[in-house]
Amino acid sequence: MATQAFKSTARRERSSTHDGFLRYRNFRWAKIASILSLTAIVAYLMIDVQPRPNGGSAEGYVLGTIGALLILWLTLLGVRKRAMTRGRWSLKSWTSAHVYLGLSLIVIATLHTGFQFGWNVHTLAYALMMVVILSGIYGISMYAALPRMLSDNRDMMTETQMLEALRSIDRQLHDSAQPLEQRHADLVQASLEQDAFGGGVWARLTGRYPNCATRAAQAEIRRETAYRPNVGDDPLEKIDALLTRKEAILARVRRHLKIKSLLEVWLYVHVPITFALIAALSAHIVSVFFYW
Repeated sequence: MATQAFKSTARRERSSTHDGFLRYRNFRWAKIASILSLTAIVAYLMIDVQPRPNGGSAEGYVLGTIGALLILWLTLLGVRKRAMTRGRWSLKSWTSAHVYLGLSLIVIATLHTGFQFGWNVHTLAYALMMVVILSGIYGISMYAALPRMLSDNRDMMTETQMLEALRSIDRQLHDSAQPLEQRHADLVQASLEQDAFGGGVWARLTGRYPNCATRAAQAEIRRETAYRPNVGDDPLEKIDALLTRKEAILARVRRHLKIKSLLEVWLYVHVPITFALIAALSAHIVSVFFYW
């Protein structure tokens, strides 16, 4: 009971951690980002730029400078994660600022463009920035929902324990298949030899393994045992029970891998596109000042 209560408390604490950086200090950084965005909107509406608002105006330069500095500062979160400190600039505070100031870039960068887009490096930088922001929004939504699903799916088992349970059943299947007919033994052998988690990234993300040898073997043996008289020590009945247990554990491990993949996949977009954004932003800045 004590162990179960401890794990329940740990799950609540992990959930609180995921929610905490969004709610940090009563949404402090959300308010700061809102004020920054509102100020940019008011300035955009009040300042009359002729012939029309654009990134080359005084306002455009101010907004562009703020946006560029924000982008460079936001990329430092990866470095910041390696330094654990408390207080005003704790990792939770920094992450909260990263999220809300990153969202404010949508307003700041869009107003900086003056809503003028084209097939050029300037629009490329803007488009890459939007991809980074949207992938970040996806990541936030995943971290808000999936950790609890991951914990519930494990049912107090670690990934190592689930894999060990799978290996234990495979050993039992191997031993129990010895007295079987060749065609039944071949079905079991196919289940033992197949990489149960193969199929590539798409299989992990969807959790679908249409060519699962374990499922095929279990279905075939179930068809043969369904109408047979129940006799004691029937090896096929034992194999059927073991394959059913294996399929259940496989389903749990595959759900575990699916949830982990959904938690991680956005980083394979977010991080590389961030570096591409910095390159495009550098080209944008250099080209502006070269032609200015």
